[in-house]
Amino acid sequence: MSGIDLDTALLGPLGKKAADALAAKLDLHTVGDLVRHYPRRYVDRGKLTDIAGLEMGEHATVVAQVSRATLRDMRTRRGKLLAVMIRDERGREISCTFFNGHKLQHLLTPGMRALFSGKVSMYGKQLQLTHPEFEPLEEDEDIRPFVSVYPAADKLPSWDIARCVRIVLDQLDDPTDPLPAEIRRAQGLPALGRALRRIHLPETEADYHAARARLVWDEALGVQLALALRRQRAVERPAAASPRRPGGLLDAFDAALPFPLTAGQQAVGEEIAADLAREHPMNRLVQGDVGAGKTVVALRAMLQVVDGGRQAAMLAPTEVLAAQHARSLRAMLGALGRAGELDAAEQATKITLLTGSLPTAARRQAMLDAQSGEAGIVVGTHALIQDKVGFADLGLVVVDEQHRFGVEQRDALRGRGERTPHLLVMTATPIPRTVAMTVYGDLEVSALRELPKGRSPIATTVVPAGEKPSWLQRVWRRIHEEVAEGHQVYIVCPRVGGDTGKKGAADAEDADLIDLEDPDIGADSDDGSQRRSPLAVLDVAPGLAEGPLQGLRLGVLHGKLPPDEKDTVMRAFEAGELDVLVATTVIEVGVDVPNSTGMVILDADRFGLSQLHQLRGRVGRGSAPGVCLLVTDMPSGTTARERLDAVAGTTDGFELAKLDLELRREGDVLGSMQSGRRSGLRLLSLLRHEKVISTARGYAAQIVAHDPELAGHPGLMALVNEVVGEEQAEYLDKV
Repeated sequence: MSGIDLDTALLGPLGKKAADALAAKLDLHTVGDLVRHYPRRYVDRGKLTDIAGLEMGEHATVVAQVSRATLRDMRTRRGKLLAVMIRDERGREISCTFFNGHKLQHLLTPGMRALFSGKVSMYGKQLQLTHPEFEPLEEDEDIRPFVSVYPAADKLPSWDIARCVRIVLDQLDDPTDPLPAEIRRAQGLPALGRALRRIHLPETEADYHAARARLVWDEALGVQLALALRRQRAVERPAAASPRRPGGLLDAFDAALPFPLTAGQQAVGEEIAADLAREHPMNRLVQGDVGAGKTVVALRAMLQVVDGGRQAAMLAPTEVLAAQHARSLRAMLGALGRAGELDAAEQATKITLLTGSLPTAARRQAMLDAQSGEAGIVVGTHALIQDKVGFADLGLVVVDEQHRFGVEQRDALRGRGERTPHLLVMTATPIPRTVAMTVYGDLEVSALRELPKGRSPIATTVVPAGEKPSWLQRVWRRIHEEVAEGHQVYIVCPRVGGDTGKKGAADAEDADLIDLEDPDIGADSDDGSQRRSPLAVLDVAPGLAEGPLQGLRLGVLHGKLPPDEKDTVMRAFEAGELDVLVATTVIEVGVDVPNSTGMVILDADRFGLSQLHQLRGRVGRGSAPGVCLLVTDMPSGTTARERLDAVAGTTDGFELAKLDLELRREGDVLGSMQSGRRSGLRLLSLLRHEKVISTARGYAAQIVAHDPELAGHPGLMALVNEVVGEEQAEYLDKV
C-alpha cells in the first residue's frame, strides 16, 4: 500500500464513519490535522490518575479503579441508573453515573481498572464525570507502558482518537523537515517524522520529552519568522519624519497642563518623540495599568505630528469609546482643539469624530475634514479603515486596546499613502514579557507602571452569594449608601439578554466569557450537571428597578443598543442624571466618570482576571475611594474562587496578567496573532518556553535578514503557513 502524507484527507485511511466523527467533533479533516492533535498528557498504565488535578468543565480521561457500584431507579424517567464511584491511588473519589445501568453492572465491578472519560462537573459537593464513557485496561505485556490521553469530545473518547492516530501513523511517509539541519544540530532536536511518531507513541519518558521539544521549536520559530517578516515589511516604505517643533501645539499643551507628568509618562514620551522624528516607521506598544495616563501620552504624540503639518488618527474598538475619546481629547486641549470656532487658540487644530452610525450629513462632513486635512486629529472606530475614508497626510495612527483588533485592521490603516504612518498601540491590559515578545513581537514595547498622583484606592471584595445569600442583600444596601453620598455605581452582567441569550447567537460582549457555552445546561437533573445561564442585563435591570434598587435612577447600556441611544445613556451617566448603570463589558475600557465609586460584577467567575481588573478600573477615578464587589455562586476551594480571590488580593495589573496567563488557556492569547481556519499553536507555552522563544527570535531575525522573502527556505515559508495560518502568511506577502 502506498504511503500517505499530511495533506491526505482522513476519509481514505480511516473510512467514512471515523472521518466524519473527527470532522464533526474536533474539526479534524486531514492526516496533518490528526497527527497535530497532540496528546494532552500521558498516564502510566500501572498508576491511577490523581483526581485532585482535574479541572471543572474539562473533558477528562482518567485511569481509575472502581470502588463501588450501585443500581437504582431513575427519578424523572423510566429505567435504571448505575452510580459508580471510582478512586485514585490516594483513595480520593469521583462519581460516574451511567444510564441503562443494568446493561453495564456486570462490567463495572469493584476492583476493575479502566479508562474513564467525561466532563468534570460538581453534583452537590461531589466531583463527577458527566455522561462518562469507559474502556477496560488491557494487561497484555506487549502493550506500550504509556496511555496517550487526547483532548476528546462527547461520544468521541480519547481511546477512539488514539486508534485513529495509530492507523494513520502506520501509513504515513516521513514529511519533509522544514527546520534547517544546522538549527536541529545546534539545539539537539530530532527529525520531524520521528517527533510526530514519538509524541503519540512514546516508549519512554525521554521519547515524548524530545518529541515535544522539537515540535515546540517548530511553533516558536514559525511565530518568530512571521513577526520578522512583518518587521521587514514595515520598514520597506519610509515614514514622514515629524521632529518636535518649538513653540507649537505640543509646547502650548504642556504649558497649560494642570498636573505634572509622571516620570514614566516623561520617559515614554521621549521615546515616542525620538521615534516620530525619524523616517524609520515607529512601531511601538505602550502598555500601562488602568489609570496610568496613556491617553495623555498618546495626545502629546498626536500633537507633535500635527505640529509637523500632518494628521493623526485614533482608532477605538467601540463607538462608545471613540465618542468618549473625542470628548476627553477636546476637554484636555480646550481652546487648542477648537480650530474654526470663535474662542479657538491661534494655532488650534480640529478634532473630528468619524463612526459608522453618524447621520449622513455629519459623516460626510467628518470625511471631508479628514480628506482635506482640516482635522488634525480624527477619532473613530473601524469605520476609519474603510477604503472610502481618505486623509490629506496621515502621519500617525494610534490604536487603543490592540487586543480588540486584528493585525490586518491596524495595518490596513497604516498602509495608506506613499509613506507609512507611524504606529502607536496602547493597551491597559498589562502584558507579560513572553506575550510581548511573541504576540506583539513586531512592536517595540514601553511600559507605564507609575500611577498619577491623586488616584483613589479601590477596595475589592468577593461576595459568595451561593454560600451566603444574605451578603447579596448587603450589596444592594451598599449601592444605596454610595448613591446617598452623591456617588454613582456600575452593575456589570456577563450577557446582554434577549435574543443574544439563544444558542449560537453572536455577541461581541460575550466573547471573553468563561464557560458560557455549557453543553450540559438543561440536561437531565439525575446527573446533576445543570448550571444556569449567565446573568443578562435585560433580565437583571427590571428586577433591580422594581426590587432592591427601587427609587434609584437606573440606566441600561450594552453593545446591542443603537449608537445614538448608547451615547445618550453614557452622557446621562456622565452628567449625574443616573445613579446606577447596568451594563455589559462595553464599559470595560476608556469610560471615565470620576463620580462613579462603586462597581458590582455579577457572575464574576465568568470573566478573565485581566478583564475583571479592567472593569474595576472604571471606579475610583475621582477624589473618593472606590469599591468593587465580585458576586459569585462558585463554592470556596474551586479554581474559579481562587481566581476571584487573586483579583481581590492585589491591584497590580502586571501581577494579575501573569497569573491570568498561568490560569487560562495560552492558546487564547497566542490565537490573537492568527487568522487562518485552524490554529497552528498547540504546544508553545509563553510561561515555560521563554528561552526557546528568545532563541528562535534570534534565528528568525538572521534568516529574514539574509532571505527577506524566504525564497531560499520554502520549508520555512510552509512552516509559517502552518503555524500562523495561510491567510496571515498570504497577507504578509501583500503588505
